[in-house]
Amino acid sequence: MFKDKNVAFYTLGCKLNFSETSTISRQLTDIGFNKTKFNDGADLFVINTCSVTENANKECKRIIKKAKSISPSSYIVVTGCFAQLKPKSISEIEGVDMVLGANDKFNLPKLLKDIDNSNQVEIHGCSIDNLNYHSSFSLNDRTRSFLKIQDGCDYTCSYCTIPLARGKSRCDTIENIVSNARKIAKNNIKEIVITGVNIGDFKEGKLRFIDLIKKLDKVHGIERFRISSIEPNLITDEIIDFVKLSKKFMPHFHIPLQSGSDKILGKMKRRYNTNLYYNKIYKIKKEIPNVCIGADVIVGFPGETDLEFNSTMNFIKELPLSYLHVFSYSERENTEAILLNGYVEKHKRSERSKALRIMSSKLQRLFYQNYEKTYQNALFEQENKDGYLHGFTDNYIKIKVPYNQNLLKTTKEVFLSEIDNNLIMNAKIKELCIQQ
Repeated sequence: MFKDKNVAFYTLGCKLNFSETSTISRQLTDIGFNKTKFNDGADLFVINTCSVTENANKECKRIIKKAKSISPSSYIVVTGCFAQLKPKSISEIEGVDMVLGANDKFNLPKLLKDIDNSNQVEIHGCSIDNLNYHSSFSLNDRTRSFLKIQDGCDYTCSYCTIPLARGKSRCDTIENIVSNARKIAKNNIKEIVITGVNIGDFKEGKLRFIDLIKKLDKVHGIERFRISSIEPNLITDEIIDFVKLSKKFMPHFHIPLQSGSDKILGKMKRRYNTNLYYNKIYKIKKEIPNVCIGADVIVGFPGETDLEFNSTMNFIKELPLSYLHVFSYSERENTEAILLNGYVEKHKRSERSKALRIMSSKLQRLFYQNYEKTYQNALFEQENKDGYLHGFTDNYIKIKVPYNQNLLKTTKEVFLSEIDNNLIMNAKIKELCIQQ
């Protein structure tokens, strides 16, 4: 039935979504589909959605429209967080044929076989209760692999829809995770990014996140592990000490801040205050001096006055952060935050976002400057971008060298020369520097 049919994918949102899209892709190729690029057209389009912000929802609608314009007779399946939260709304978008919630996103091969051909939009698996856990990891989509270890969240942050979209926190087993890491290694992938919704909450019986990363550290064939976003209150001294001594776990943390005002953190229902965050960042920096530390920040949350925003700006200036991911607060249905007083005008949110993005560029440039004229290890990507090959150092400095096919997906020691206008470090391969 599916022989010689083409399938194309579009993924919105986080690393977790990319790991899951890749898993669904392998499921479909196993039953006879040929994977194609989105813009080349397909018989089947699978769109994996995000719902962190309102813009992600609008982007989902745009992608559906684009898919239909590329291949008017195609069959379109929409899954992911937006699909879980708004299945009926998505089913009413022109061109959509099937909507898959969290419990059925990995049942697509079976559901395609059972299509009833009634021309009515099918909606499956959108109950949020008793969600199953499904292992996922990405392969061959990028130089690195995103390895899912956990899903859902038990936190109740007042602005967040993720618990509504992905349910309660649940975890894979260490045995399965290590097995998947070995499968990734067999595909000649050198770097794994550990991902999930709240990875620091990983647990299997009495085992915790630290026990998992100790096991992963022993997987042969993987040169690098990166810990994706992890809550500050869940980073233990043991985790910091382990990363400090490990040759495989990179000196790179991404630790959500969201606000530098304790008043706003309280309204957000975050599980830490600025004092805890400050001490955690400086503890990491003290133990791992070459560490790269990124942070998420939300601007325009209800009640964020100019005074509160300035508190955030000043707090960030006190911290040894390397970059920021900045988000404007977005009103989401069925969250507590939407009922809070202190509405912040959209133009204010925009101004504050711009100010923090400027600050992020300055932080990144300062961080990069510390490593000018030094030698660092870098793993190269696999794309030719305008005659250059890009890569990342252990501590997440983006570099570029003239394109050389022999360098694809290899790790080399490089000399970092100077930073260009796009905040990318020009580099030279060490062995070539010596030859010259």
